Amino acid sequence: MAEQINRKWLVAAYPDGMPTAETFELAEEPAPTAGPGEIVVRNIWLSVDPYMRARISDRASYAAPVAVGDVMVGGTVAQVVASNSHLYSVGEVIVTQGGWQDYCLLGPAQQDASYRVDRALPLSCSLGVTGMPGATAYFGLLRLGKPSAGDTLVVSAAAGAVGSVVGQIGKMHGCRVVGIAGGPEKCGLCTDTFGFDACLDYKAEEDLAASLQQACPDGIDIYFENVGGPVLEAVAPLLKDGSRAPICGFISQYNELALQPPWDVINSLGKRIESRFFLVSEWLGEMPKARRELSTWVQEGKLTYRESVAKGLEKAPEAFIGVLTGRNIGKQVVRISATH
Repeated sequence: MAEQINRKWLVAAYPDGMPTAETFELAEEPAPTAGPGEIVVRNIWLSVDPYMRARISDRASYAAPVAVGDVMVGGTVAQVVASNSHLYSVGEVIVTQGGWQDYCLLGPAQQDASYRVDRALPLSCSLGVTGMPGATAYFGLLRLGKPSAGDTLVVSAAAGAVGSVVGQIGKMHGCRVVGIAGGPEKCGLCTDTFGFDACLDYKAEEDLAASLQQACPDGIDIYFENVGGPVLEAVAPLLKDGSRAPICGFISQYNELALQPPWDVINSLGKRIESRFFLVSEWLGEMPKARRELSTWVQEGKLTYRESVAKGLEKAPEAFIGVLTGRNIGKQVVRISATH
């Protein structure tokens, strides 16, 4: 392995506002070698997700920031290229936290947190529809949204990796699903491909609140929150007493210096609403079951997905900024290696 070069994106500085190319620095070093109990993996696919913005900030968050000078974090699909471990053999393909780099050294604890890829679907699905985003939609909607037939479910960032799965699971449970997305292409995808009953283009609506009122004349039973900001302000008055509002994220606020968290907006309504911020890791022990069910739904044609693919590790920062600005459709991934 010593003759191989490991390219890696380091955090160069915490940005004020939107990250830029200067937020990251590309470095090179010899690829790692495996010591006792360790494995070395070569990353094939890299996941790019909104949560990563919180990891390059010194603002208090649910997870410690990536230190300046360290490799940027990220989930990967990777192939084992060297192994001194009984857990994984050379040639196996796993889902792990390999980060923004070509190669990664994994000790026993990191191996325990990894798992073998689902071979029934394309490898990249393990970072999207059957991976963390799919599981986030699965648990957030089913455990906190508690969908029932006849409910009106509104989903923001509806064409994204999480929102698109939320809407489709909602339809499986008999909900009337209304999406909110940016641009006609995304809205058309939600209705024509993902099966939403309606989708509003927040970029084109002169009065989003009025359009939502027309789309949801009986109010909203479930709001799956991904965006925050003006979208939430349009949704909030339509939330019913007894409604549920799982808070997955609020991407419109991530680069703001003065945050307005969604729970503050929802709590100010004075209504009886079940709402809280959640992390998919709350259901870690049930993750294998969720992945299997999501995979089955995809194979049966009940659940579909879209991906935005950036080619080459060098494209990772650009892809990440694209996620924060809404350029991606569906799950954003980076194809690091073309040799698998």
